Amino acid sequence: MTAAIIDGKAAAAALREQVATEVARLREAHDLQPGLAVVLVGEDPASQVYVRNKGRQTVEAGMLSHAHRLAVDTSEADLLALVAELNDDPTVHGILVQLPLPPQIDEQRVIRAIDPAKDVDGFHPLNTGALANGDPDALVPCTPVGCLLLLREQFDNDLAGQDALVIGRSNIVGKPVAQLLLQESCTVTIAHSRTRDLPALCRHADIVIAAVGRPEMVRGDWLKPGAVVIDVGINRLPGEGEKARLVGDVAFAEAREVAGAITPVPGGVGPMTIACLLRNTVVAACRQAGVACQLG
Repeated sequence: MTAAIIDGKAAAAALREQVATEVARLREAHDLQPGLAVVLVGEDPASQVYVRNKGRQTVEAGMLSHAHRLAVDTSEADLLALVAELNDDPTVHGILVQLPLPPQIDEQRVIRAIDPAKDVDGFHPLNTGALANGDPDALVPCTPVGCLLLLREQFDNDLAGQDALVIGRSNIVGKPVAQLLLQESCTVTIAHSRTRDLPALCRHADIVIAAVGRPEMVRGDWLKPGAVVIDVGINRLPGEGEKARLVGDVAFAEAREVAGAITPVPGGVGPMTIACLLRNTVVAACRQAGVACQLG
């Protein structure tokens, strides 16, 4: 068996096209142009690239892009003041503060300061609580939503009854994706660093979502034949010369010989994250304006 490759780039392009169509409709029908504010503190190279891509794709979708780049020594008070301004800005419907933040700033305090209605990252306690309660109005973290959309394509929008294993228990991916899978009526197991006999758990799973941050940890012989594997990991390993090699949390070559379908790294979950951020911003804009959103 050779697994089918789940094309995250194609899925993300299709979602961005849907977002752009909805943005055009909102501007025409309601004079509403969704706006996304992204705040970057410091000069982390990976974060800079990510923020730049977010800004470009926001504009390409016809949305307003508000970029705020702050010095690495910015105080917590100054960042909180900016967040308060963005909360009050009617042209800003979504706010994202790029993590990680410098050590002088309390990340949780900043997350709690964002208006939950504009929290398009889905990290505010009110949104995480709403997700846990099954509230359909919760703003959900972008990467988990991207994972779910890719899985729905593989299972023809019917995940009910599937055994799903989530490897990783972070607030960013592991916990929220487990909640989403529960809402889809999957039977969900969350594994982590203290889990006993992880390979045995993998061999029973119809769906494996690897989000643990350990390069190529999940081996091919751990997988149930035909399983669908969503690899969230992005790990940089030394390559030839000075160029780093990107690998996921799953040993891709091995897993492809066993799985039924698998996301590559790069080109799998990554592109879906920004596309889902745009989707969240449009949904948030519609709710704030009191108009119906036609995004699925």
